[in-house]
Amino acid sequence: MRENDLPLLGRDPSVTYRLGIMGGTFDPIHYGHLVAAEQAFDDLRLDFVVFMPAGRPAFKQGMDVSSGEDRYAMTLLATSDNPHFLASRFEVDRDGITYTAETLRLLREVYPDNVEFYFITGADAINEIVTWRDAADIARLAHLVAATRPGYDLDRAWETIAASGLDFDVTYLEVPALAISSSYLRARVNAGQSLRYLTPDAVTGYLHKHGLYGASSSHYGHISEEDEL
Repeated sequence: MRENDLPLLGRDPSVTYRLGIMGGTFDPIHYGHLVAAEQAFDDLRLDFVVFMPAGRPAFKQGMDVSSGEDRYAMTLLATSDNPHFLASRFEVDRDGITYTAETLRLLREVYPDNVEFYFITGADAINEIVTWRDAADIARLAHLVAATRPGYDLDRAWETIAASGLDFDVTYLEVPALAISSSYLRARVNAGQSLRYLTPDAVTGYLHKHGLYGASSSHYGHISEEDEL
């Protein structure tokens, strides 16, 4: 677990800092993640957004997930040109299964109380987060930021939070680009289809170079009929 790739915040005790935490598998990262983080940064006046690829996520056990090294590398490439985005190995380097509550507790040991945490996730996850391990600690340690697709029905999320009896503080952000999903990108790669305008070119280059999701390095850079339309 590394702390030296986290932003330095909290030095002035008279100032309240806001740290966005973008958690996820990022298998692969795509523009939906990046747009959601940028919108949260602007709307909530965050100081930084840290992208934190999950190490061994509890909800992905038994599933085919790319290595932490590959997912971190793609996240680093995707965020490198944004001065208020940072990619962190904080979870990737942890031993064992990673849980959000444990990550937040460890981050609280790193940062003083004048640094507030804003945990950015998809609205679908809000319906499940009340069942996650130590959900009460998640509610205590972080503000939740739920990124939603246009037209998303928030009633279920509101009802789930209310029924939990936990004191979750949730902000909902409508993000058009969230129609994109990592599973959709993986399927396109496996079918030999283009990822242009779905994820940064550097990510596309990386996954082809390393043969992720059935990609062929010899196919990368070729213009498909779909791109010519």
